[in-house]
This record gives sequence, structure tokens and C-alpha cells, in this order.
Amino acid sequence: MATVANEARRHPVVQTLGRAGMVLYGVVHVLVAWLAIQVAFGDSEQADSKGAVSDIAQAGAWLLWTLGIGLLFFALWQALLAFVGYTYVPKKRKRISKRIGSAARAITATGIALGAFKYATSGSAGDQTEKQQELTAQVLGLPGGQLIVGAIAIGVIITAGVIIYKGIKKSFEKDLDMSRAPSWIEPVGRIGWIGKGVAYGVIGVLIGLAAITADPEQSGGMDKALKTLAAQPYGMFLLSAVAIGIAAFGVYCFVAARALKG
Repeated sequence: MATVANEARRHPVVQTLGRAGMVLYGVVHVLVAWLAIQVAFGDSEQADSKGAVSDIAQAGAWLLWTLGIGLLFFALWQALLAFVGYTYVPKKRKRISKRIGSAARAITATGIALGAFKYATSGSAGDQTEKQQELTAQVLGLPGGQLIVGAIAIGVIITAGVIIYKGIKKSFEKDLDMSRAPSWIEPVGRIGWIGKGVAYGVIGVLIGLAAITADPEQSGGMDKALKTLAAQPYGMFLLSAVAIGIAAFGVYCFVAARALKG
């Protein structure tokens, strides 16, 4: 099974389509950053992948289908990397960590792709924050629900810390063939990974508040996390800084689509 997956991962078609999908993954991040900037200045109400999909929809349903299909190929490539990738990493623990990261990206990309397909067919991708709050409410209703939600919050916060650390230490460069990457990818990549990590950290804190208060409305995804930043003192500047980070991560994806080892 592993041999088949490895051959599929290395197949030129999978590589080409997966890397093209990563470009689209980067486009989504740039659009989310643009929407976040608009939220910071009070000109937008939605600052997550749903808002990005909505913006793309303005150009026509065909672009939504292109986005969805491209992201599915990216998800497939990341799923294969999660299963048999990162063989160049000698330490097993680090290799497993990188594979978990690829699995998370596969899940995220699949979710955005499904949202694009839904928007293309129905004209709406649904309220992501409301969906997450409904899911949180269901988990809170389980025996030990607060502990489960609290554990999820801790997991998200740890993940955010790992992402930020990856940006600070520039360890993302180990995943790139630096001979195929421009010199400016170092500062852009650092800003991107740190900015995305901060956004994930806020999401983790929101989930933690939902666990502590047993109130699912405290939780939320990227949209609520960015709006929470905007509501803080000097929120416009905080949100703008994180938006720049998310945009930088999108640019990093453009470069990684070509230079990523895989």
C-alpha cells in the first residue's frame, strides 16, 4: 500500500496538479487577508475562507469550480505526503509532525473546496462561525463535553505555537528546495507563518473560552478570531498586522508550489 501511495505521490500529474492547487490555496489566504484589512477599516463583514469564496464567486461559477477542483488536487497531494512523505527528514518525530501538518492542510483544503462547490451550486457556502458554534454546542452536550472542548482548545493553541515557532526558526526552509526559491522567501515566509500562527492562537483561545463558560457562542473560526482582534484596543493595527501575515503566507504558498520538496 505504501509503495503504491509513494508512486502516486511522485507521479508527474499528481505533482503538477497538487502544486497548481497550492497556488489556489495561496490565493485564498491572500483574499482572506484582503477581507481582514477591510474588516479592520469597517468595510467588510466576512473575513474567512467563506468570504474569500464569495469574492471569487463574483467572477463566475466557473472560477468556483476551478478553485474547488484545484484545492481537491492539493488536498490529495497533501494526503499522500501525510501518508508517505517527508522521507528526507531523518528524525521520526519530526517526520510524523510534518505529516500531521500535511494532513491538516488536506482537511482544510477539502473544506474550502466543498464550500466552493456548495456556493457554485446553491449561491451560498453557509455561515462557518454558526456551524462551528453548533458543533461546539453538540460536543459540550456530551458527558465531559467541557473537558473535550478544552482539550481541543489546548491542541489548537499548541498547533498555533508550533506554527509561530516554525516561522521564528525559519524551519519551513527545510521543506523547500532553496535553489528554486527567491532570496526574499525567508522574510516573507517568517512573517507568513507567524501571522497565521497568531490567528490560530486566537481561535484556540476562543474555543478555550467556550469550554470554560460552557457557552458555544464564545467559539468561532477564522472570521470570529479576526473580528475579536479588531475589537481590541488598537484593534485596527493588530488586525492589519495579522492580515499582512496571512497575505505573506499566501505569497509563501506561491513560492512553495514550485520549491516544496515532495
